[in-house]
Amino acid sequence: MDTIKAVFKNKSLMKKILFTLMAFLIYRAATYIHMPLINSEEITQFFEGQGGFLGIMDAFTGNALSNYSIIALGISPYITASIVMQLLKMDIVPLFKEWSEEGETGKQKLSQVTRYLALSLAFVQAMGMTYGFALTGNAIFDIGVEANFLTYTYLALVMTAGTAFLLWLSDQITLKGIGNGTSMIIVAGIISGLPGMFTTLFSEYVTADGSDLSSYSIFAVVVLLYILVLIGVTIMQSAARKIPIQYSNRPSTTKFQGKSDSSIPLKINSAGVIPVIFAVTILSLPQTLLNFLPQLQGSTAGLWLNEMFNYQRPLGYVVYALLIIVFTFFYSFVQINPDKISNNLQKQNAYIPGVRPGVETENYISKLLFKITVVGALYLLVVASLPIFTAIIFDLPTYVQVGGTSLLIVVGVALQTTKQIKTDVQGKSYSGFIR
Repeated sequence: MDTIKAVFKNKSLMKKILFTLMAFLIYRAATYIHMPLINSEEITQFFEGQGGFLGIMDAFTGNALSNYSIIALGISPYITASIVMQLLKMDIVPLFKEWSEEGETGKQKLSQVTRYLALSLAFVQAMGMTYGFALTGNAIFDIGVEANFLTYTYLALVMTAGTAFLLWLSDQITLKGIGNGTSMIIVAGIISGLPGMFTTLFSEYVTADGSDLSSYSIFAVVVLLYILVLIGVTIMQSAARKIPIQYSNRPSTTKFQGKSDSSIPLKINSAGVIPVIFAVTILSLPQTLLNFLPQLQGSTAGLWLNEMFNYQRPLGYVVYALLIIVFTFFYSFVQINPDKISNNLQKQNAYIPGVRPGVETENYISKLLFKITVVGALYLLVVASLPIFTAIIFDLPTYVQVGGTSLLIVVGVALQTTKQIKTDVQGKSYSGFIR
């Protein structure tokens, strides 16, 4: 309560919050601006009941994809470009590695390259997606519009411009608003779909004709489960294992022990939501191909692809689980480099009590990170599997998602934004105290 009161008293912080809300309104309005030359009703019908990669993409964009608006791609090309750049900085492209070590100047260069890569990916993705919708056999173009290369290029340019606009809007949120602009745009799209999800769920299970005690019970259990998962995800996203460290150039007596001790926090889920996104993307590409090519659906190849890459099938789920676990370990060790931590500790004349500096410190951190990542991988697997099993157990429609990628993103961004707000409030308090 004290923090909330301090927020309302802080005029600078209130301006940032209001600016962020205004940016959300602009973003939400853009989701209803349909693409030119397109019969959006046909595409909306195509998305009804869609799950997998297309369903996740539609949730991330706040239904902008199913509306086929000018921002249908959302900010996903930038996320993909950022992940690619992170991997390229790992000695794959020496120039990028050099830039990453040049401080703010190198960071700006990498950011510029990431944006160019994002816009290139957006153009390619827009071309492929529009052409894919045309292959479904639906009349996606308005009457009189000729579907040729120039038409596809024009639509791809419009959609790429929409992604560029979202990148600009996210930059404005970062500079003048609250939180990381890219993350806030994604969260805005996800949250905008939650009221509709619960409203439709209530109308189908509570107020619909023929509703009985069993349907009321399903509604209550689903809502309760959603709340419990939300609480559990919040706890796990904040959980960390602290490695105690001491500085050899500071007093180490009992009197000054509190000042000389410090710690390195290793988050339980240091990989974030990236492993789940990777796994879903890899599995859903063949599924998306099947959706865009109906002639494959009844063939032997189509049945094999569905069994292998549909995570709602037993074999597909095993592949899905393995991908999440593998990517969690890979991305955790990319994010946290034990060798780099060990070297930094040596430079700062710091050490882990009971562990020798150098190789032993590196091995100690590696083993501890491995153990933590096992817990983190299992946690991600459980959260990512919840929508699958709840849908099977309660026979829920595809639009109801209990847990899953969306919840991980929303909780993670909410925690980061809350920390920023508390930091701003405390900074204002200290400033006032000094004056």
